[in-house]
Amino acid sequence: MASYSPSLFERPLQAPLAARLRPQRLDEVAGQQHLLGPGQPLRVAIERGDTGSFLLWGPPGTGKTTIARLVARHVDAEFVPFSAVTDGVPRLREVVAAAEQRRQLGTRTVLFVDEIHRFNRAQQDALLPHVESGLLTLIGATTENPSFELNGALLSRLRVFVLRPLDADALGALIDRALSDAERGLGGRQLLLTPEGRALLVREADGDARRALTVLEAAAVLVGAGDAGDPPASGAAAHPIAPLTAELLAQALQTRLPHYDKSGEQHFNLISAYHKSLRGSDPQAALYWLARMVEGGEDPLFIARRTVRFASEDIGLADPRALELALAARDAYHFLGSPEGELALAEAALYCATAPKSNRVYLAWKAALDAARATPAAPVPLHIRNAPTGLMKELGYGAGYQYAHDAPDAYVPQDYLPTEVRDRVFYEPSPFGTEKEIAKRLAWWQSLRERVEAEGKT
Repeated sequence: MASYSPSLFERPLQAPLAARLRPQRLDEVAGQQHLLGPGQPLRVAIERGDTGSFLLWGPPGTGKTTIARLVARHVDAEFVPFSAVTDGVPRLREVVAAAEQRRQLGTRTVLFVDEIHRFNRAQQDALLPHVESGLLTLIGATTENPSFELNGALLSRLRVFVLRPLDADALGALIDRALSDAERGLGGRQLLLTPEGRALLVREADGDARRALTVLEAAAVLVGAGDAGDPPASGAAAHPIAPLTAELLAQALQTRLPHYDKSGEQHFNLISAYHKSLRGSDPQAALYWLARMVEGGEDPLFIARRTVRFASEDIGLADPRALELALAARDAYHFLGSPEGELALAEAALYCATAPKSNRVYLAWKAALDAARATPAAPVPLHIRNAPTGLMKELGYGAGYQYAHDAPDAYVPQDYLPTEVRDRVFYEPSPFGTEKEIAKRLAWWQSLRERVEAEGKT
């Protein structure tokens, strides 16, 4: 008769591997040596027991919550978690009242606010006086640029520490610890992570410790090595060695979601990288950042708009076809949609990246705007004014205007600017692409003007 084995739902709930391996000491924190290494600023403040309020800014899985918990433990303070998403001002009042009682007993309160960028202005204003008074030591955690999300008053009272994605060495060490730790990790089972599997896991984790451990645990379950953290029963035969191969880890990974937030800093960082790669004439980088945005769910028409803008701003008349192609790519995507239309965006990106560059149209337009704002009342010269009525003609409107097409060279050197800006030069073509030919044409017209002026003086 087969022995009874309780189902997964009847067994005690087992904490995930990432939770079980949460560091208990500062030295166990993976990575972040620029903050927690010997003599580094945050480490020194923690050891001194006087961190003050601060903000941890970094991508997911880099240790923000762990560091906050360790700070509270190190300074012997009460750790109070607070959700910027679900908790409101009434909950904050409860936290403040409890902190007052603890202070009377000589105990400090560390208020940990996860996703602090989700705090609304009322929550920030309610929190500010208690941070200022020192009643609450605020530790905020955010994946978003705090300068965009927190008001200046609160941000000015917080030190900001930037956490970095874990590098390959830090991730590798964490994975090794998970496999060797029999008490909190997977060391109680016979698991063999192949070199190819280890390399794949480190690469695909994207610097995220939580992701690496979650995938490792899922692979252990897939390989049939039992529930996470369950070593063989005392006296029972050990599990046979279970290889964790690259293929198995790929199954556990499933879809690798890109780190992208269409309304956050990544949105601006990636579009900036795309624009600057186009400007730097790097078609490989331009295609990569375009693909990153498309895969991350960015609106392709937003990318198309930025490409159109780039064609005018950074290519201009060096290659007028760039603007035509950028507009055509926008229309093609609008007509085809995804994924077919994405190829048109790629074509426009490659054309713009490899086209000759000039920002002279952009500079000329800025200079013309400045001049127009400085001389808003400069009158239009009489000879180029419209004269539809007899009175206007009597007043000299249009008098002396010369029709360019009647001239042998189809060019008449006459003044078209008001006196206030008559000698200003707004547009100077670059020596690249089509603008090289434009420069020759402008030089020829200038020579005609100089010749006519010289003849007029003789």
